[in-house]
Amino acid sequence: MAEEAKAKGNAAFSAGDFPTAIRHFSEAIDLAPTNHVLYSNRSAAYASLNKYAEALTDAKKTVELKPDWSKGYSRLGAAHLGLAHYDDAVSAYKKGLEYDPNNEALKSGLADAQASVSRSRAGPPPPGNNLFGDAFSGPEMWAKLTADPSTRAYLQQPDFVKMMQEIQKNPSNLNLYLKDQRVMQALGVLLNLKFRTPTSEDTEMPESSPSPSSPPERKRAAEAEPVKVPEPEPEPEPMELTEEEREKKERKAQAVSEKELGNAAYKKKDFDTAIAHYTKAMELDDEDISYLMNRAATYLEMGQYEDCIKDCDKAVERGRELRSDFKMIAKALTRKGSALVKMAKTSKDYEPAIESFQKALTEHRNPDTLKKLNDAEKAKKELEQQEYFDPKVADEEREKGNEYFKQQKYPEAIKHYTESLKRNPKDPRAYSNRAACYTKLGALPEGLKDAEKCIELDPTFSKGYNRKGAVQFFMKEYDKALETYQEGLKHDPNNQELLDGVKRCVEQINKASRGDLTPDELKERQAKGMQDPEVQNILQDPVMRQVLIDFQENPKAAQEHTKNPMVMNKIQKLSWTKSKIAL
Repeated sequence: MAEEAKAKGNAAFSAGDFPTAIRHFSEAIDLAPTNHVLYSNRSAAYASLNKYAEALTDAKKTVELKPDWSKGYSRLGAAHLGLAHYDDAVSAYKKGLEYDPNNEALKSGLADAQASVSRSRAGPPPPGNNLFGDAFSGPEMWAKLTADPSTRAYLQQPDFVKMMQEIQKNPSNLNLYLKDQRVMQALGVLLNLKFRTPTSEDTEMPESSPSPSSPPERKRAAEAEPVKVPEPEPEPEPMELTEEEREKKERKAQAVSEKELGNAAYKKKDFDTAIAHYTKAMELDDEDISYLMNRAATYLEMGQYEDCIKDCDKAVERGRELRSDFKMIAKALTRKGSALVKMAKTSKDYEPAIESFQKALTEHRNPDTLKKLNDAEKAKKELEQQEYFDPKVADEEREKGNEYFKQQKYPEAIKHYTESLKRNPKDPRAYSNRAACYTKLGALPEGLKDAEKCIELDPTFSKGYNRKGAVQFFMKEYDKALETYQEGLKHDPNNQELLDGVKRCVEQINKASRGDLTPDELKERQAKGMQDPEVQNILQDPVMRQVLIDFQENPKAAQEHTKNPMVMNKIQKLSWTKSKIAL
């Protein structure tokens, strides 16, 4: 456990996340309080945050636990140097050299500490001194260049190493190598500055090139300004890595390179090559499920759906073991669902795909996954209807329903009409017959819905208008029923059922006109009239409410309202409704 925490701390330190590195090293120390390397590493992390007091405490503990370890004295000297305890720093570096006389870091640190002692005693330097001298004479120059990714590769180049050695011997030699971009990059790292150095990519971008119209006077003025360089702070040496940790780090870097090669091949649709690179990346690093995910995506493009599903399942399983980001788990489940949809041939084949999408949404609610789920459910339903479609069986079920209807067994009839519609959802006769059953059972809303569906499927089918008109009549919506019967007569002028329906509606409407309604009937019609959505909207409109008040209390304003066609239409609607229910 301590080694695991140490590894996490080393990784955080390399990434420049020093607070996290300190936290992991502290966890490791709790588990292995006598491990001198852990205190040394935490001392380096504290020094990186300029917390030299804490760095000093850990450095002293390191030396206490391992008095013959030269690196402990290097940490001790760096902490003293950061606190401006120059004499103590000199003593620490000298003590370390007693154990390791050839240690270059200790030698360099001692030279820097002694120089700091001399400067502190001599007072502030005269204005002409080299501002960059300390950057190259510090004890950690090579360590800094090794730790920074932008300069690490340069140390493999002999000419660069030679130049840096020349500059370290005599900082004035810096002027000889300023044109070398590697030296400028190294200078930026050593001074904790970020110098913008042109790359091959930059030269292709117009905005990176200097403007040809820039006045030379302005350039000279800029060059004449003195460069203010902050005094470099001593930084710790890179973390101690075991052989196993170094090998693991290298394998991870190789895996990333393989992944990038795979991505490039994927974009070119060279899927076989992409598969090979992703597979190699997986072999190098089995702690990153993105390699599995990318290979699964490639299999999906290739139409190798079973291989895609296997990789997605592995990614989910491995991701849970590694406690990977839940979004990655969701992505794997979504990709699996997509492969299952591609393989689906029957409605049942969609069930595992829908399940996979649903699981993905429990991990992370993504709009794309939600759309895939909705599409899969819709496709499943459509396929179910196609698989169940059988006009012959539908006719048989409708006839069974007719037999039960004649026997006045309406629930049993509805059951068979419903089965008939499942077998053939485009048959208007089954909807008409089921509407009649609903009407007999007093389920008027259901009956109205079936009658309207019947008319929608076949606008010339007179039975549909008769069913709808009958439902509306029983709902005592006589005006609507009359309109329905009259619409049916346009398609079948001699249909006796429709003619009888018109007659019944007219009788009821005339009954209201003659005032032959009982108090209960009048009250019921008034309630129905008030339930009319259009009437409700008019009465709830603040403008119309004021208009109605004006008609009662302000004749002059009411006269003005009569000039507005929209207002008058609403007034006529209210008047017509009132005449239907009260006259």
